[in-house]
Amino acid sequence: MNLKRSPGSELYVALLHHPVLNKRGETIVSAITNLDLHDIARASRTYGAERFYVVTPLADQARLARRIINYWTEGQGADYNPRRAEALRLATVKTDLDEVRNDIRLNAGDFPVVVATSARPREQAVGFSFLKELLREKRILLVFGTAWGMAETVLAGADYVLEPIRGRGDYNHLPVRSAVSIMLDRLVGCGI
Repeated sequence: MNLKRSPGSELYVALLHHPVLNKRGETIVSAITNLDLHDIARASRTYGAERFYVVTPLADQARLARRIINYWTEGQGADYNPRRAEALRLATVKTDLDEVRNDIRLNAGDFPVVVATSARPREQAVGFSFLKELLREKRILLVFGTAWGMAETVLAGADYVLEPIRGRGDYNHLPVRSAVSIMLDRLVGCGI
């Protein structure tokens, strides 16, 4: 099913590996994981994202991500599982969020609205209904952090921060690939 969109109403997904926090609150670079690449690419394709960006400043991690992506889009993996290849063709590797924003501007004509996500509640976070309305008119870059979440500099530099997903209790530590799927469904899913 193709979603009809107005001009500029495009969704992009970024998975940020730096600057993110470890459990002690220190800024680190987190490692790329095979599962995140596969599952977030598949969720991005399912919900009509234009592109899925994997963001890491580390050359060895970027090479690893590109190797995984290429295997499934051009190598034996593409023959073995064409549906996975279709999803992973959305994936591209960039060194930082500025490079992501510039890539979108270069290919789409203008910069996206940057929306950061966080599992921690934040004052002035926007809700899903607000973001759904904004997506009707604007290009949105939805940024997800790895490890223990994005550094404050990323959250403060975003145009908006989206409210966290809330479960039934006080436990809130979803794997990022699950959070991506839930948030994409809430933003562009067809619902029940």
